[in-house]
Amino acid sequence: MIAHDWYPFYSMTQRRERLAFCIPNPRFWRVREPYPLLGFNGWIFTPWLGSEFEYKTSNMAAVPEHKSLILDQFTRQAVPFSQSPSVSNQEALSFIVKSAGAGPEDTVLDVGCGPGLLVCAFAKVVRHATGIDLTPAMLDQARRSQQEQQLSNITWQQGDVRALPFADEEFSIVSSRFVFHHLQEPLVVLEEMKRVCRTEGKVVVADMAPTPEKADALNAEEILRDPSHVRALPEHELSELFSAAGLPAPTVGHYRVECDLDDLLSRSFPNPGDEPKIRKMFLDSIPSDAMDLHTRLESGKIYYSFPVAVLVAEKR
Repeated sequence: MIAHDWYPFYSMTQRRERLAFCIPNPRFWRVREPYPLLGFNGWIFTPWLGSEFEYKTSNMAAVPEHKSLILDQFTRQAVPFSQSPSVSNQEALSFIVKSAGAGPEDTVLDVGCGPGLLVCAFAKVVRHATGIDLTPAMLDQARRSQQEQQLSNITWQQGDVRALPFADEEFSIVSSRFVFHHLQEPLVVLEEMKRVCRTEGKVVVADMAPTPEKADALNAEEILRDPSHVRALPEHELSELFSAAGLPAPTVGHYRVECDLDDLLSRSFPNPGDEPKIRKMFLDSIPSDAMDLHTRLESGKIYYSFPVAVLVAEKR
């Protein structure tokens, strides 16, 4: 079953505090820094929208190392990920396509397209759809899905989503699903998505979005389950990224697709010895829904549903 709702998101009053993203390898931690433009131990502070700050390290080795993690994880995940009921759920895919307002004159780019499921869903209603992904094994699955669905209006490209190999304002819809929690530099990618989107086109981000008070617990579990995971952002932080990229406040829709933990672990490749820890974290979360996964135990099986937010903004 899929459950979702749709409503306009109104941005919070701009905070006076300065926020920083600290980027120790391999994941983000949010820290507060009240002093502007200070540096220590190789870390450099740079201004971000005047009232917010972003840490950037002078040692950029973390980026290629994280890229290697993504290639490793998603090469192994390619086949089971593409076949997972929660990932391939057609109602969820249709919800994103509908939320984007896609029509027969649109040209779509899906960023971090994985096995191409969303690209194929768009291709059924738009003039042309393009998918770009870093992992060749994922693109192999995407081409197979295209062939099975007999779709001819699709282009696939391997590439880095931090520097999209497309012209400015080339697409009328630029989307991304289940990608942002893997990104060390989500703002960089969102700015690229905005760049290649036409004026009055749509920028669409769909990703897991836990409630703020439960985000730490969910991220701790996800880092164990998938070492390429960086951080699932709560909805208000995803919306703040839109503002930081110079996009209007997005409308936000939600859905959940329930699945069982055995399926999730069958397409996951945690480090040796971590699977029992993951199962325990799911079980321990049930009484208080500590990870915002609506986890439940039924007939000896653990069921869960990721909270997914779909943010849509029109480029102006």
